[in-house]
Formats: sequence, C-alpha cells, structure tokens
Amino acid sequence: MARPVPGATAWRLEIHDELGSTSDRCVVQAGLGAEAGLAIMARRQTSGRGSRGRDWQDPGGNLAFSVLLRPVEAEGAVGLWPFVAGLAFHGAILPWVHDPAQLRLKWPNDLLLGGCKTAGILIESGSDAAGRWLVIGFGANLRAAPSIAGRTLACVADYGTAPAPETVARAICVELDRWQAVWRSDGFGSLRAAWLERAHPIGTRLVVRGESGQVEGSFVGLDEQGMLLLDCADGLKRISTGEILLLDRDAAGVSGRAGT
Repeated sequence: MARPVPGATAWRLEIHDELGSTSDRCVVQAGLGAEAGLAIMARRQTSGRGSRGRDWQDPGGNLAFSVLLRPVEAEGAVGLWPFVAGLAFHGAILPWVHDPAQLRLKWPNDLLLGGCKTAGILIESGSDAAGRWLVIGFGANLRAAPSIAGRTLACVADYGTAPAPETVARAICVELDRWQAVWRSDGFGSLRAAWLERAHPIGTRLVVRGESGQVEGSFVGLDEQGMLLLDCADGLKRISTGEILLLDRDAAGVSGRAGT
C-alpha cells in the first residue's frame, strides 16, 4: 500500500454488516454537515445502484464503499473527479492481480479485468449549509461476480487473490489522497497521462450510446477537460457523456457499471 500523503484527509472509516446503499448514507450524512473524510463500507449492500438508474447485485464478499469529500476545486472541476477516483481504484486493486496488464480503466468510470467489467464508480455532488459535497461510490467484484443474463462480468479472484473488502477500502483512501495531491500540484495533464497509461489502448474501437443515438469510432485520447476523443468516419468527436461499449467485447457486456 502507498504511504499516506502529507496533509492527507482525516479519514473516518465506518464498517456496517448491512446497508441499503453506502452512497445514500454518505449523502444523508453530508446533509447533516459531516466533514470530509467520512468513509462507509458495507459487508452486504441490499439496494446498490449504478449510473443511469441501474441496480447492482451484491452476492457478498465484494466491495461496497463510499466516501464523502468537500472539494476545494471550482464547481466545474467535478467532471475531473472520475479520473482521480479511477486512478485511486486502480491503484487499490492492482496489487491483487497477478498480471497487471489485465487490469484496465475504461472511460469514464469502470475497471476491466481481461476486458470484462469488474468494478465501477458512481459520483454524486450537491451542496448544503456546510458547503459543497462530493460522494464517490466504489463497487468491485472481489470474490465473486454476479450472474446477469447477457453479460459476462469478472472478479479479482479469477485473476489473482481476492483481498478483504476492508483492505481495498483503506487502500482507496490512501490512493485518493495521493492522486488529489498530484492533481493539485501538477494539474490535470498529469492525471490524464497516468489515466491513459492504465486505460483501454489508443485505437480501441468504441461505441458511445447517448440520448441522441450512438456513434462509433476509434479511441484517440482525452482532451483538456477529460472528454473522450473519438475518431469517427465523419471526423473527430468530443464525447462528454454516454454509455461506452468496447466493440470487441460487446457480447461480454462490458458496458455495465458497478454501483454503491
């Protein structure tokens, strides 16, 4: 595990045997004025959710974890937090994977093992009397992957050793401090370079599904705001949001996202 960063967040980890949603609990605590650093883990989560209103099944032994932060960055910087969170999540899981090349980040908020979804991030933001808050939820298949018709999901145990959820939760806290420090000292360019090193390779064929339809093209990187750059038949497109499918893994259900 990485060493704690000087001036790091005062993390306060709560571990519950069962919760409906770790993120929901963080949001409630934010409304009550909780300070940054609240971290909540559930050994079992009964109402996990992912982005776009999806449910997330928890077969037990996996990670259901959320943190509360009070960001100091400008409000528009919320769109860059998926990269901080993704790098932190990658760093927390990587030591448990036998072949590091198998663990990849997928824009904007998923982790893949062997090309299949194994973990995801859900970010929510708001404000209250204490100021702005940010809740980042982390869900990962550590010991087992849920069985979902039409999709193939991966778990860490299939590619290495399944760590205890508490171990991953604590490592995420350390890694979050590490990557926040990089962002604040070196800017988003350093985050972008680190993220690209760990992501699906340049040239990967992607489909992006959005409210107005879908586009297909080759992944060519990220712009200065973290938007996806896609080389399409009619030119370069910048994608700010959407559901991403890797064409060579479409049948495996790579587009699914974990929730908290």
